[in-house]
Amino acid sequence: MKLIGVDIGGSHISAAQVVLDNHHAEIANFHEADVDTYGSVERIISDWSEVIQRAKGDLIDVKIGIAMPGPYDYENGVSLIKDQGKMAALYQLSVKDLLAESLAIPASQIAFTNDAEAFLSGESYAGAGKEFQNSIGITLGTGLGSAIKVHDVVKDAKLWTAPFRDGIAEDYIGTGWFKNYAQQKYNLQISGVKDLLAEGFDPKVSSELFTVFGRALGEFLFPYLIRLHTEGVILGGKISLAGDYYLPATKSYLETMGCPVSINVSELGEESALIGACMPFLDS
Repeated sequence: MKLIGVDIGGSHISAAQVVLDNHHAEIANFHEADVDTYGSVERIISDWSEVIQRAKGDLIDVKIGIAMPGPYDYENGVSLIKDQGKMAALYQLSVKDLLAESLAIPASQIAFTNDAEAFLSGESYAGAGKEFQNSIGITLGTGLGSAIKVHDVVKDAKLWTAPFRDGIAEDYIGTGWFKNYAQQKYNLQISGVKDLLAEGFDPKVSSELFTVFGRALGEFLFPYLIRLHTEGVILGGKISLAGDYYLPATKSYLETMGCPVSINVSELGEESALIGACMPFLDS
Protein backbone atom coordinates (compact mmCIF):
# COMPACT_ATOMS: atom_id res chain seq x y z
CA MET A 1 0.00 0.00 0.00
CA LYS A 2 1.45 3.34 -1.09
CA LEU A 3 0.92 6.55 0.91
CA ILE A 4 -0.02 10.00 -0.37
CA GLY A 5 0.31 12.90 2.07
CA VAL A 6 -1.85 15.97 1.52
CA ASP A 7 -1.81 19.35 3.27
CA ILE A 8 -4.86 21.55 2.65
CA GLY A 9 -5.25 25.15 3.77
CA GLY A 10 -7.76 27.89 3.04
CA SER A 11 -6.14 28.83 -0.26
CA HIS A 12 -3.48 26.20 -0.94
CA ILE A 13 -2.96 22.46 -1.33
CA SER A 14 0.19 20.37 -1.50
CA ALA A 15 0.48 16.63 -2.00
CA ALA A 16 3.26 14.07 -2.41
CA GLN A 17 4.10 10.41 -2.23
CA VAL A 18 5.35 9.54 1.26
CA VAL A 19 7.50 6.60 2.33
CA LEU A 20 7.81 5.98 6.08
CA ASP A 21 10.52 3.67 7.39
CA ASN A 22 11.84 3.44 10.95
CA HIS A 23 11.59 7.16 11.79
CA HIS A 24 12.81 8.22 8.41
CA ALA A 25 10.57 9.73 5.74
CA GLU A 26 11.02 10.19 2.01
CA ILE A 27 8.93 12.61 -0.07
CA ALA A 28 8.54 12.16 -3.82
CA ASN A 29 6.50 13.62 -6.68
CA PHE A 30 5.56 16.78 -4.76
CA HIS A 31 2.86 18.98 -6.28
CA GLU A 32 1.09 22.11 -5.06
CA ALA A 33 -1.42 24.70 -6.22
CA ASP A 34 -3.40 27.71 -5.09
CA VAL A 35 -7.12 26.94 -4.81
CA ASP A 36 -10.08 29.32 -4.63
CA THR A 37 -12.08 27.76 -1.79
CA TYR A 38 -14.75 30.45 -1.96
CA GLY A 39 -16.24 28.63 -4.95
CA SER A 40 -18.64 25.72 -5.46
CA VAL A 41 -18.33 22.24 -4.00
CA GLU A 42 -17.61 20.80 -7.42
CA ARG A 43 -14.87 23.33 -8.17
CA ILE A 44 -13.09 22.88 -4.83
CA ILE A 45 -13.18 19.08 -4.93
CA SER A 46 -12.07 19.06 -8.57
CA ASP A 47 -9.10 21.37 -7.87
CA TRP A 48 -8.01 19.36 -4.82
CA SER A 49 -8.40 16.06 -6.66
CA GLU A 50 -6.31 17.31 -9.56
CA VAL A 51 -3.29 17.99 -7.32
CA ILE A 52 -3.70 14.71 -5.42
CA GLN A 53 -3.96 12.82 -8.72
CA ARG A 54 -0.76 14.44 -9.97
CA ALA A 55 1.07 13.41 -6.80
CA LYS A 56 -0.38 9.91 -7.08
CA GLY A 57 0.95 9.54 -10.59
CA ASP A 58 0.60 6.00 -11.88
CA LEU A 59 0.34 4.41 -8.42
CA ILE A 60 -2.72 2.18 -8.21
CA ASP A 61 -3.27 1.04 -4.61
CA VAL A 62 -2.94 4.12 -2.39
CA LYS A 63 -3.96 5.41 1.03
CA ILE A 64 -4.35 9.17 1.31
CA GLY A 65 -3.69 11.09 4.52
CA ILE A 66 -5.01 14.65 4.57
CA ALA A 67 -3.98 17.40 7.01
CA MET A 68 -6.83 19.91 7.30
CA PRO A 69 -7.52 22.94 9.53
CA GLY A 70 -10.48 22.74 11.90
CA PRO A 71 -13.14 22.66 12.91
CA TYR A 72 -13.68 19.24 11.35
CA ASP A 73 -15.17 15.89 12.15
CA TYR A 74 -11.87 14.26 11.34
CA GLU A 75 -12.98 10.66 11.84
CA ASN A 76 -15.74 11.00 9.27
CA GLY A 77 -14.08 13.64 7.11
CA VAL A 78 -16.97 16.09 7.50
CA SER A 79 -16.27 19.82 7.28
CA LEU A 80 -17.54 21.95 10.16
CA ILE A 81 -15.91 25.13 8.84
CA LYS A 82 -18.36 28.01 8.51
CA ASP A 83 -18.42 31.80 8.86
CA GLN A 84 -14.87 32.02 7.45
CA GLY A 85 -15.77 32.43 3.79
CA LYS A 86 -13.19 29.85 2.81
CA MET A 87 -14.59 26.34 2.23
CA ALA A 88 -18.09 27.58 3.12
CA ALA A 89 -19.70 25.43 0.40
CA LEU A 90 -18.37 22.27 2.09
CA TYR A 91 -20.01 22.90 5.47
CA GLN A 92 -21.48 19.67 6.90
CA LEU A 93 -20.55 17.69 3.79
CA SER A 94 -18.42 14.55 3.84
CA VAL A 95 -15.31 15.72 2.07
CA LYS A 96 -13.98 12.20 2.52
CA ASP A 97 -16.80 10.74 0.42
CA LEU A 98 -16.60 13.52 -2.17
CA LEU A 99 -12.85 13.03 -2.65
CA ALA A 100 -13.18 9.24 -2.66
CA GLU A 101 -15.71 9.48 -5.47
CA SER A 102 -13.62 12.00 -7.39
CA LEU A 103 -10.44 9.93 -7.02
CA ALA A 104 -12.23 6.61 -7.58
CA ILE A 105 -10.93 4.99 -4.39
CA PRO A 106 -12.74 3.59 -1.31
CA ALA A 107 -13.44 6.20 1.38
CA SER A 108 -11.80 3.82 3.89
CA GLN A 109 -8.46 4.60 2.21
CA ILE A 110 -8.67 8.30 3.12
CA ALA A 111 -7.89 9.64 6.61
CA PHE A 112 -8.15 13.21 7.93
CA THR A 113 -5.92 14.74 10.60
CA ASN A 114 -5.94 18.18 12.19
CA ASP A 115 -3.18 20.26 10.59
CA ALA A 116 -1.48 21.14 13.90
CA GLU A 117 -1.53 17.46 14.93
CA ALA A 118 -0.09 16.49 11.55
CA PHE A 119 2.74 19.02 11.96
CA LEU A 120 3.71 17.69 15.40
CA SER A 121 3.26 14.04 14.38
CA GLY A 122 5.51 14.50 11.35
CA GLU A 123 8.23 16.29 13.31
CA SER A 124 8.00 13.71 16.11
CA TYR A 125 8.36 10.82 13.68
CA ALA A 126 11.14 12.08 11.45
CA GLY A 127 12.14 15.63 12.40
CA ALA A 128 12.85 18.07 15.22
CA GLY A 129 10.71 16.23 17.81
CA LYS A 130 12.18 12.72 17.58
CA GLU A 131 13.95 12.97 20.93
CA PHE A 132 10.88 13.96 22.98
CA GLN A 133 8.26 11.74 24.62
CA ASN A 134 6.23 14.76 25.76
CA SER A 135 6.22 17.82 23.54
CA ILE A 136 4.27 20.83 22.33
CA GLY A 137 4.11 21.83 18.67
CA ILE A 138 3.43 25.47 17.83
CA THR A 139 2.95 26.88 14.34
CA LEU A 140 3.52 30.62 14.14
CA GLY A 141 2.07 32.60 11.26
CA THR A 142 -1.11 34.50 10.51
CA GLY A 143 -2.74 32.29 13.14
CA LEU A 144 -1.47 30.25 16.07
CA GLY A 145 -1.60 26.48 15.66
CA SER A 146 -0.87 24.15 18.55
CA ALA A 147 -0.73 20.47 19.39
CA ILE A 148 0.37 18.41 22.37
CA LYS A 149 2.14 15.04 22.32
CA VAL A 150 2.13 12.78 25.39
CA HIS A 151 3.98 9.57 24.59
CA ASP A 152 2.35 8.27 21.38
CA VAL A 153 -0.80 10.39 21.53
CA VAL A 154 -0.94 13.71 19.63
CA LYS A 155 -3.92 16.04 20.05
CA ASP A 156 -4.90 19.48 18.78
CA ALA A 157 -4.42 21.84 21.73
CA LYS A 158 -6.56 24.72 20.41
CA LEU A 159 -4.42 27.15 22.41
CA TRP A 160 -5.05 30.07 20.03
CA THR A 161 -8.16 30.97 22.07
CA ALA A 162 -6.48 30.40 25.45
CA PRO A 163 -6.83 33.41 27.79
CA PHE A 164 -3.58 35.37 27.81
CA ARG A 165 -2.86 38.77 29.36
CA ASP A 166 -5.85 40.96 28.52
CA GLY A 167 -7.04 38.89 25.57
CA ILE A 168 -6.33 35.53 23.98
CA ALA A 169 -3.07 33.93 22.91
CA GLU A 170 -3.46 34.73 19.22
CA ASP A 171 -3.61 38.46 20.07
CA TYR A 172 0.04 38.26 21.14
CA ILE A 173 1.51 35.25 19.33
CA GLY A 174 1.40 35.73 15.57
CA THR A 175 1.67 38.14 12.66
CA GLY A 176 -1.19 40.31 13.93
CA TRP A 177 0.72 41.25 17.06
CA PHE A 178 3.79 42.38 15.09
CA LYS A 179 1.64 44.56 12.84
CA ASN A 180 -0.32 46.10 15.74
CA TYR A 181 2.71 46.75 17.93
CA ALA A 182 4.70 48.36 15.11
CA GLN A 183 1.72 50.59 14.32
CA GLN A 184 0.93 51.56 17.90
CA LYS A 185 4.45 52.15 19.18
CA TYR A 186 6.30 53.37 16.08
CA ASN A 187 3.50 54.37 13.70
CA LEU A 188 4.95 51.90 11.20
CA GLN A 189 2.93 49.80 8.82
CA ILE A 190 4.43 46.36 8.24
CA SER A 191 2.97 43.30 6.54
CA GLY A 192 4.75 40.82 8.77
CA VAL A 193 8.02 39.58 10.22
CA LYS A 194 9.85 39.59 6.90
CA ASP A 195 9.65 43.40 6.86
CA LEU A 196 11.61 43.55 10.11
CA LEU A 197 14.49 41.70 8.44
CA ALA A 198 14.48 43.75 5.25
CA GLU A 199 17.54 45.77 4.35
CA GLY A 200 17.16 49.34 5.58
CA PHE A 201 14.69 48.56 8.39
CA ASP A 202 15.78 50.14 11.70
CA PRO A 203 17.60 47.31 13.56
CA LYS A 204 16.80 48.84 16.95
CA VAL A 205 13.08 48.68 16.21
CA SER A 206 13.21 45.14 14.88
CA SER A 207 15.31 44.05 17.87
CA GLU A 208 12.77 45.46 20.30
CA LEU A 209 9.82 43.84 18.54
CA PHE A 210 11.52 40.45 18.49
CA THR A 211 12.52 40.71 22.15
CA VAL A 212 9.00 41.68 23.28
CA PHE A 213 7.52 38.91 21.14
CA GLY A 214 10.02 36.33 22.40
CA ARG A 215 9.23 37.09 26.01
CA ALA A 216 5.48 36.86 25.31
CA LEU A 217 6.01 33.46 23.70
CA GLY A 218 7.86 32.23 26.77
CA GLU A 219 5.22 33.64 29.11
CA PHE A 220 2.50 31.96 27.05
CA LEU A 221 4.24 28.58 26.95
CA PHE A 222 5.34 28.43 30.59
CA PRO A 223 2.16 27.14 32.30
CA TYR A 224 1.64 24.43 29.68
CA LEU A 225 5.25 23.27 29.88
CA ILE A 226 4.92 22.88 33.64
CA ARG A 227 1.49 21.25 33.62
CA LEU A 228 2.30 18.76 30.85
CA HIS A 229 5.87 17.93 31.97
CA THR A 230 6.99 18.96 28.50
CA GLU A 231 10.51 18.02 27.39
CA GLY A 232 10.59 20.17 24.29
CA VAL A 233 8.82 22.59 21.98
CA ILE A 234 8.82 22.32 18.20
CA LEU A 235 8.14 25.52 16.26
CA GLY A 236 6.81 25.68 12.71
CA GLY A 237 5.22 28.25 10.43
CA LYS A 238 6.76 31.25 8.69
CA ILE A 239 7.62 33.12 11.92
CA SER A 240 9.65 30.15 13.18
CA LEU A 241 12.21 30.90 10.45
CA ALA A 242 13.15 34.08 12.34
CA GLY A 243 13.69 32.14 15.56
CA ASP A 244 17.29 33.30 15.98
CA TYR A 245 15.96 36.82 16.62
CA TYR A 246 13.35 36.12 19.30
CA LEU A 247 14.10 32.71 20.84
CA PRO A 248 16.91 34.05 23.06
CA ALA A 249 14.26 36.14 24.87
CA THR A 250 11.92 33.13 25.06
CA LYS A 251 14.60 30.87 26.51
CA SER A 252 15.81 33.56 28.91
CA TYR A 253 12.30 33.98 30.32
CA LEU A 254 11.80 30.23 30.73
CA GLU A 255 15.19 29.82 32.39
CA THR A 256 14.34 32.63 34.81
CA MET A 257 11.13 30.74 35.65
CA GLY A 258 13.10 27.55 36.27
CA CYS A 259 11.83 25.83 33.12
CA PRO A 260 14.73 25.54 30.66
CA VAL A 261 13.21 23.26 28.00
CA SER A 262 14.58 22.60 24.51
CA ILE A 263 13.00 24.66 21.72
CA ASN A 264 13.62 23.27 18.24
CA VAL A 265 12.63 24.82 14.93
CA SER A 266 11.01 22.48 12.40
CA GLU A 267 13.48 20.36 10.42
CA LEU A 268 10.93 19.20 7.85
CA GLY A 269 9.25 22.48 6.92
CA GLU A 270 6.14 22.01 4.79
CA GLU A 271 6.86 18.27 4.56
CA SER A 272 6.00 17.74 8.25
CA ALA A 273 2.23 17.95 7.68
CA LEU A 274 2.45 15.64 4.65
CA ILE A 275 4.28 13.05 6.74
CA GLY A 276 2.08 13.50 9.82
CA ALA A 277 -1.09 13.16 7.72
CA CYS A 278 0.01 9.63 6.80
CA MET A 279 0.62 8.50 10.39
CA PRO A 280 -2.88 6.99 10.83
CA PHE A 281 -1.88 4.38 8.25
CA LEU A 282 1.50 3.53 9.81
CA ASP A 283 0.23 0.66 11.95
CA SER A 284 -2.85 -0.22 9.91
